[in-house]
Amino acid sequence: MIAAKEALQAGLFQRQHWIRNIVSGVIVGIVALPLAMAFAIASGAKPEQGIYTAIVAGFLVSAFGGSRVQIAGPTGAFIVVLSGITAQYGVAGLQVATLMAGIILLFLGITKLGSIIKFIPAPVITGFTAGIGVVIWVGQWQYFFGLPDVSARHFHDKLYQLVVALPDFHVMTTLLALLALLVTLFSPKVQGLKRIPGPLLSLLAVTALQYVCQFDGISTIGSQFGGIPQGLPQFSFPLISWDHVIELIGPAFTIAMLGAIESLLSAVVADGMTNTRHDSNQELVGQGIANIAAPLLGGFAATGAIARTATNIRNGGTGPMAGMIHSLTLILILLALAPLASYIPLAALAAILFVVAWNMSEAHHFVHMIRRAPAADVAILLITFLLTVFADLVVAVNIGVLLATFHFLRRMANSVEVKAVTGKELHNELSQQGVLELPPGVLVFTVEGPFFFGAVDQFERTLAITNTDPDTVIIRLKWVPFIDITGIQTLESVIQNLQKRGITVLLANTNKRVSTKLRKAGLIAQIGEQHHYDTFNDALKTALLHSEMDNTDLPGQQMVISLDNEPNVSSATEFNRKSHE
Repeated sequence: MIAAKEALQAGLFQRQHWIRNIVSGVIVGIVALPLAMAFAIASGAKPEQGIYTAIVAGFLVSAFGGSRVQIAGPTGAFIVVLSGITAQYGVAGLQVATLMAGIILLFLGITKLGSIIKFIPAPVITGFTAGIGVVIWVGQWQYFFGLPDVSARHFHDKLYQLVVALPDFHVMTTLLALLALLVTLFSPKVQGLKRIPGPLLSLLAVTALQYVCQFDGISTIGSQFGGIPQGLPQFSFPLISWDHVIELIGPAFTIAMLGAIESLLSAVVADGMTNTRHDSNQELVGQGIANIAAPLLGGFAATGAIARTATNIRNGGTGPMAGMIHSLTLILILLALAPLASYIPLAALAAILFVVAWNMSEAHHFVHMIRRAPAADVAILLITFLLTVFADLVVAVNIGVLLATFHFLRRMANSVEVKAVTGKELHNELSQQGVLELPPGVLVFTVEGPFFFGAVDQFERTLAITNTDPDTVIIRLKWVPFIDITGIQTLESVIQNLQKRGITVLLANTNKRVSTKLRKAGLIAQIGEQHHYDTFNDALKTALLHSEMDNTDLPGQQMVISLDNEPNVSSATEFNRKSHE
């Protein structure tokens, strides 16, 4: 359900909830201001575009999302991807990629695929978020230390050029940046300043100092971008060629996946803080609508912001009204105070992003996972992290997910047990047939676990023991929850090979799901209905019966494959009737 509609039904728009949500919305709007500008500049866009993004996305996600208290806007997770898109395709390309990502998110939400995002492994998420933190941190050295522009495309080249340029740092820029960093970090610990957001306080302090002292050589929003326009954004459709649209499909998909991951993580955090439950699919619908609208109004990619959402909750936000007030607050600031933004030093925004990068890296969690996680998960974590930093976020996420998937499939395949069963283990089944041991010419195998493509090799290796051509081979797939097409094809190949060696194959005890798939694939029709039994005991009874008969009564030997579960009795007499028809 749409969170705003749910909140309306719950009475959260009634008068008694106005004050707390208005106050929270105003506070979050003030917190969002410096972050929106910082994220925009780091992404290669103009500072006002970050504000536009926070306004549009913040309002629409609150109105159409699946979490009552979610606050959306530009976030640090996007910086690595967005800056690369902007460098190659310009701001117009960034906006087209955002619009395409919005369509993808909308599709994911409408088709109820929101839960799929939850299956991305923790090592992959931790790896790329930590990598993003490192890239953001290094990327802000230029503004923090007042270094010359660096045009290197790859991280290692950029890092090298920045290190070489460090001795030439601008002293006053660095001092202002350090002041902003200290205020951001320590002002919340000072009595009387706890209620004022650290980023806002540092921005105000450093901007006021620069306004009064007019230090030379300080890069500001005014000197770099000509200030911030005083007014609302205008609707415009970004123009870009069809070829670029095709090239942007990959980055757009990455934006959509990152946006989905971060917004749903933020919604989960909000649920824990408010004891509520969000709607994952509706949240993706809201994110999709926001990312379609934002670039049409001068903005770019947005998602749920964990820090701003937590700030909203801590300051009393209980419903979508707070997110809407947050957007209105930014509009008022834009209309009333835009000219003053020209004096904001970029060093102050860089200091704020230093703190954002540290929080994103989750260094303690990263180190903890390396020390405590299994070796394979540590390898996936480090590979994803290194690829994010030194290669590309798209490559890192894709390879990280693939490695995690392959590792999972390997563990699943190893969990499938295929073994020969002795007469002693079949004591209960044999005693029901009035015998104590399996006859010398009868072998029994059991397979337990999903019969999918990863288990095929183990299945074939274990069955290689039938090269001795016993009189009867019974294969029990007793606990097989499902079988895929590769498993069916392997089973078909095994049956054909055994039939060529004169062994008759009997199938028994398939559950409804597996039986339906075998029939649809034509496997049961291929071996004949007379070779298909509903219970393992009936198949075993028939095998024991015919092991005592002359070979002329039952041509060839028998192989019984049992996919045990749902009993549905079929007798040996019926087998004899079928085999003689």
